[in-house]
Amino acid sequence: MKIAVDAMGGDNAPAEIIKGAVLAAKKYPCEIILVGDEKIIRGYLPETDLPITIRHASEVIQMGEHPADAVRVKKDSSIVVATKMVKDGECDAVLSAGSTGASVAAAQLILRRIQGIGRPAIATPIPTPSGTTLLLDSGANVDSKPEHLIQSGIMGSLYAEHVLKIKNPSVALLNIGEEETKGNEQAKETYQLLKNLKTINFAGNAEGRDIPRGKFDVVICDGFVGNVVLKFGEGLALTIMELLTEELTHNGGIKLLGHELLAATFKNMSKRLDVSENGGAPLLGVNGCCVISHGSSDEKAICSAIGVACDYVNSNILQRICHSLALT
Repeated sequence: MKIAVDAMGGDNAPAEIIKGAVLAAKKYPCEIILVGDEKIIRGYLPETDLPITIRHASEVIQMGEHPADAVRVKKDSSIVVATKMVKDGECDAVLSAGSTGASVAAAQLILRRIQGIGRPAIATPIPTPSGTTLLLDSGANVDSKPEHLIQSGIMGSLYAEHVLKIKNPSVALLNIGEEETKGNEQAKETYQLLKNLKTINFAGNAEGRDIPRGKFDVVICDGFVGNVVLKFGEGLALTIMELLTEELTHNGGIKLLGHELLAATFKNMSKRLDVSENGGAPLLGVNGCCVISHGSSDEKAICSAIGVACDYVNSNILQRICHSLALT
């Protein structure tokens, strides 16, 4: 398996991207191709016998650039070159921690959408007390029609079943209430379509609090709402940890509770809430594996994201989605 990694994308590129690739090459049975400025990459890449090579790309798409325009103009940018490697069959997957918009645009313009998919969706795993809730779309499209949400439900259900290994995953529609009549026109129309869909286990409406509680396996919404939910959740998790630390250390709280016990508890909590444990989210609905990582990804997150790409390819999820859509 070959994974094309955009070495120039992300807040911590290229250093953390390259370190993450080295970790992944030791952990997963794959070959990694680092895409970007070869001279810069070589300055960070240690001498190694690991299956890591470099593909030169002279340009970088910056965060502030218009995604689609930049993809069309910067033909030799790292994300464009890496995505073309998947299109041409040189690689099985592409990974980037750079501009999400550029990754989505490159995937749509180069890999193209699967037949029957109007809008692709980013599927982000959210840690819960019982395991994982898959949220999609978490940022690929800010506007979605009911048929796009139906497609997200089908793709999310298949991904949860075959990649996350959740048997008969429950699928819910994010809404402002549990009742069938709640929500705007988009939500009400989507509910009726989902209710009559026989290929997924539709479980009704989900409210915002149901996502971190793990009440449903898959929760679908448009990318605007999904991205707000995702970033709110990230911020809330960090804030809770900071507040707990402040309260427990106040007036010698750590000594009172026992330093070793408290340290172990915090370590376990941090691991469960740590976004780097998953590392990346797949863009479902395009003809190829495209994994998108957080802009602030460190080496651990990049390594995990490469693992996500490997799981995607090994599960044959793309073929499963195409087959399911053909039957719908």
